[in-house]
Amino acid sequence: MEKLVYMLWKPKAVSAADFSANIRQLAPDLTAAGASSIAVNIVDEHVGDGIKARLTRLDPPLDGALSFWLDCADDRGSCERLLDAVTARTAGYLVVESVPLRNTTSVAALGARTPGINMVTCIEQPDRLTYDAWIAHWHGHHKEVALETQCTFLYIRNVVVRALTADAPPWAGIVEEGFPAEAVTDPRIWYRADGSEERFRANLQRMIESVNAFLDVDHIESHPMSQYRMTP
Repeated sequence: MEKLVYMLWKPKAVSAADFSANIRQLAPDLTAAGASSIAVNIVDEHVGDGIKARLTRLDPPLDGALSFWLDCADDRGSCERLLDAVTARTAGYLVVESVPLRNTTSVAALGARTPGINMVTCIEQPDRLTYDAWIAHWHGHHKEVALETQCTFLYIRNVVVRALTADAPPWAGIVEEGFPAEAVTDPRIWYRADGSEERFRANLQRMIESVNAFLDVDHIESHPMSQYRMTP
């Protein structure tokens, strides 16, 4: 089994709500084409004020991300044709998934929206670090900092193996982190301050130092999205 992630851009004439529906409605056809564990992350009307937390240099910005598993990534053609019919652009990646924190507290029925906001973040490996050093910090020190300083209920890491589509941005990792909706617009909730300004500043500083150690901040793409788990 191999995991594929496709970053999505909607047609200009299509609303966010309609684009969300169009992507989610692909689930039965994707399943028929061999896909399993289909998950949709999408910038839809439910993101609301959370969109203020977006960090992007893209024009236009990302509108969604679709992930699924196939027995063999070579057989992805039918899935890509389904996506091409309802998107303006896609960027596909073969990835290796790990789940440091599984969602057990903000669970929704299949096809329903997961409560909260999913921050979908695309990252690059800086030239100043070797691949081994980059992975070691991301999967070691940074994992611990992220779990200890943030109020996340979900943490999925996808290490990019290779791009699957032409002109895909040079992202080396795609991360999903689930947050309570109120945390996305209130950093003191995000960083688990629990009413303590000292704790807030300490947690924020730990995160800044860890991020700067393995990423170039101006190359980070981070997008608040709604998550829908479509199939088991």
